[in-house]
Parts: sequence; structure tokens; C-alpha cells
Amino acid sequence: MSENDRAPERRWRLVLGAAAEEGLGGGLQAPDDLAMDRALGALYDADAQPGRGGRRSGGLGGSAPSVARWLGDIRNYFPSTVVEVMQRDAVERLNLTELLLEPELLEAVEPDVHLVGTLLSLNRVMPETTKATARTVVEKVVREIERRVAAQTVAAVGGALDRAARVSRPKLRDIDWDRTIRKNLANYLPEHRTVVPERLVGYGRKSQAVRRDVVLAIDQSGSMASSVVYASVFGAVLASMRSLKTSLVVFDTAVVDLTEKLADPVDVLFGTQLGGGTDINRAIAYSESLITRPADTLFVLISDLYEGGIRAEMLRRVRAMKEAGVQVVVLLALSDEGAPAYDRENAAALLALDVPAFACTPDRFPDLLAVALDRGDVRAWANIHAGRAG
Repeated sequence: MSENDRAPERRWRLVLGAAAEEGLGGGLQAPDDLAMDRALGALYDADAQPGRGGRRSGGLGGSAPSVARWLGDIRNYFPSTVVEVMQRDAVERLNLTELLLEPELLEAVEPDVHLVGTLLSLNRVMPETTKATARTVVEKVVREIERRVAAQTVAAVGGALDRAARVSRPKLRDIDWDRTIRKNLANYLPEHRTVVPERLVGYGRKSQAVRRDVVLAIDQSGSMASSVVYASVFGAVLASMRSLKTSLVVFDTAVVDLTEKLADPVDVLFGTQLGGGTDINRAIAYSESLITRPADTLFVLISDLYEGGIRAEMLRRVRAMKEAGVQVVVLLALSDEGAPAYDRENAAALLALDVPAFACTPDRFPDLLAVALDRGDVRAWANIHAGRAG
């Protein structure tokens, strides 16, 4: 068979391991294929686990030197997306979390959001010799996320705030002539070839005054790791905008205000402690104390809604926020991981209060912020753009 004809057999051989060679009509020949097979076998083959029918099943050795070599090999032979999956499998399926506490191994890994979540969960047990390396890994991921979302967020939020500041009786220098003409096209006088503007449209004069308050409350239970990473970065971006007053709190059964750390999202992340229980009611109660201008405040709760506190109180507080004029948005997840697991009863109860609960990807979040800050229909936006909208 030609190399092209053998391509499917080659892929299946790499997936299934050496036990599948006979059924696939031969083994691997190319040096790179053999090296890839060794890297896969180190993670997914288990000599001590017979009876698996030739399927790869797990067996990476636990010594730091061999794992360091393996990490280098997989980065050599596989694209970064595959490397991330293999690293995650090594940590989650083979219980190699302790290996991430060694600086030389952290230097060899492919940083991604999931790895950051794992490192943050180890923050309290991480030796001091490893923390500097861990911080470097986390910072690399954070800066990449910032590069990806910062400009879009500033543009979307800035546009929403400008629209909110639009006035109907502007001074001459503040007239938005394009919108004014569009609003008055019905008053076009063909004999004079002009539009008679009955309604002027403009913007309020730009100032450094705070126009909106944003309060982010982030559930830091273990299942929300990716959401914590993304929300921390977005919080830092929003905090950099002078027209917003941004507060950020994280919670499990306790509440921690990390607003003062918002200048650096890496500091925010190392101020979190992933894992533990969840008391959403307590987090909302604290967030209420931060709200001084309800009609100008956006409250974003990021949680899977599995409440360990007092459910009735939680719902009462959300209702009170809504009645006071606060724009309330609940995100079941802020990540790229698809539809999350969440408490459907609590999501339905929030929907009854006209508070939709839905998942949102980081790429969509700036547009969501713009709609919410512009007092648009968040529920309608979610039904079109977001996942699992309530």
C-alpha cells in the first residue's frame, strides 16, 4: 500500500497502540511516527492493566525526569491543542497533580486556561520554590487572553457608554450630524435640497466622570475554574476604563473583595482559592453593599447556581436588586467549554424574576456587556448569541 493509502491505518494504529498492529496490517515505520507512538504509549498504555483489548488505557511513569522528557516530546510532535489535551489527561486521569509542583516541569508544559485552573487550585499547597514559576505560567496565559479580548471590550463598552450619554438637545459642537440627518430624512425638502432637522441628536460632552458601576461576583468553586480566569481578565480590562467603576468579588462559602488587585489580573487569580462550597446568597449580600447607584449599576453573577446557602434569601435579594433598578445578568459559565452543568431550578426561578441565566464565551462577553450597559434586551441577545439561555 502507498503512504496515502495507509494514512487511515496509521492514524488508527497511533490511537489504539501496538496491540492493534496485526488487525491493521502492519506497524509504524517512520521515525517520527515511532516517536509519537512512544509519547502516546507513555501516557495511555498500561502494561499492568491487561484485558483492555488493545485499547490505550494509561500508564505514564511518575518520575520527574521522565515526565519532563515526555512533556518535551509531546510539544515536539503534536500541535498545541493536542498537547493541552494530553497534559490534562496526565494530570486528571493519572493523578500527576503533584508533578506540577516542581518548577522544572512547569517550565516544560504548554500553558492553557485549564492548567491555570489546576495551578490555582494548588496555590495553598504550592512550595515557595514553585510559586515564581507558576506565576510565570499563569501570567503567560493571562496576557494572551488580554491580547485577545481587551481591544474588543474597550470598543464595545465605550460605544455603549457613548450611546447612553446621547442627548436630544445638544450644543452645536456636540451634534452627531450623521444620526441627526438619518432621524430627519422624512423632512427632506427637494426644492432646497436640504433636510430640516426637527430633532437634533448628539452626545453629552465627554468627561472623566464615572458613568456606570459594574460589580462582578465570581463563584470560585472547582467547576468554575475557567470562568474565574476569564472573568479576572475582563475585570482588569473594565477597571482600566475611567468611565466605569468596577468591583470584583470572589466567593465560595466566604466572600473576598479583590477590587484593589484589579490592576493586575494575575494578582487577582492568586488571590482566589478554587474549590470548597458555595454560598451565593452571602456573595449577593456583600455585592449589595457595593451598590450606591442602582439605576447606573450592572451586576454580573458568574455561577453554576448550585447554592449551598439560603436559596429563598438569594432569590429575594435578586428581586430587590431588580426592583431598585440594577441591571442583573447571570452567567452559568464564562468559558469556551460549551454548555455547563448548572442548577436548573434556580435558573428557572431567576427567569421568573426576568433574570436570564446562560453561558457565554469570552469572545461574546464584550458584546453582552455593551447590551447590558446600554440597557438593551439581554434575554433576547442571549437567545440569539449565547448558550443555554434561560
